[in-house]
Amino acid sequence: MPSPRPAADPVQLRDVSLRDGLQSIARTVPTSIKREWLQALYAAGVREIEVGSFVPARLLPQLADTAALVEAARELPGLVASVLVPNLKGAQAALDCGAQAMLLPLSASHAHSLANLRKTPDEVVADIARIRALRDASGSRCLLEVGMSTAFGCTIQGAVPEPEVMRLLRAVLDAGADRVGLADTVGFADPLQVSHLFNQAFEIAGDRLACGHFHDTRGLGQANVFAAWQAGVRRFDGCVGGIGGCPHAPGASGNVATEDMAYLFRSMGVPTGVDVDALLALRQQLSTWLDGEPLHGAIWRAGLPRTLKEAA
Repeated sequence: MPSPRPAADPVQLRDVSLRDGLQSIARTVPTSIKREWLQALYAAGVREIEVGSFVPARLLPQLADTAALVEAARELPGLVASVLVPNLKGAQAALDCGAQAMLLPLSASHAHSLANLRKTPDEVVADIARIRALRDASGSRCLLEVGMSTAFGCTIQGAVPEPEVMRLLRAVLDAGADRVGLADTVGFADPLQVSHLFNQAFEIAGDRLACGHFHDTRGLGQANVFAAWQAGVRRFDGCVGGIGGCPHAPGASGNVATEDMAYLFRSMGVPTGVDVDALLALRQQLSTWLDGEPLHGAIWRAGLPRTLKEAA
């Protein structure tokens, strides 16, 4: 009989559907439903959830209840509630409500940075340093994570030179980021590029390189997740139902589905602590809550293979 495969290091899945997913959808989901959504992710075993963003409500009214979602998340034992923070004012709001982690966006693409944040990448790095100083002065233990978007290419600029990505990676670490992730925001990456870029980034950041964020715009999302995992990444972002996208990537289908990633790692014997069936049940609920909005992903069509169910 073949010997069992050795146990692999656990992988952490952070679901970002309540932020990255909903910011791409014009409708405003009631806070009561978002609480159910949050609790369902938690019940499925997800232990890090990005619950919203402290962007001005006039720009993203669908995320105006972020503080209430942080409060709800803090009632769930062992859950890390993270929020996206675009500037110093947003960082203060995150500290005030007790968020446990802030995601600070930085575009590796100069053109995308100007379109998305109206600042150059180096101006954003300076903001990150000011946010670090604010966090330290407050005595908070809130983690600061930089999400480096368009690290693999940009719909506006096109190619993003690898040396520029590495320069900015060094800059944000020098500015005081606790950790950093690389993001294929517009679905341009391929597995070989992912493997190469993450290997180069690990040489600079070591274990402070802590996340991979991929979109399935052109069908390579899962392949890119696998390539990043092979390179050493053990934490990934996803959206239940494959919702989300980028305003500067027209036609984008959304983030890699959390349930698809949970299945990928389960099929390889890599523990995530996440219940795929529970995520599929939540996905079915989303089809009611987000009636008329497109959902994406693959595992929902056929469910878990019989072989995996028998091995459970």
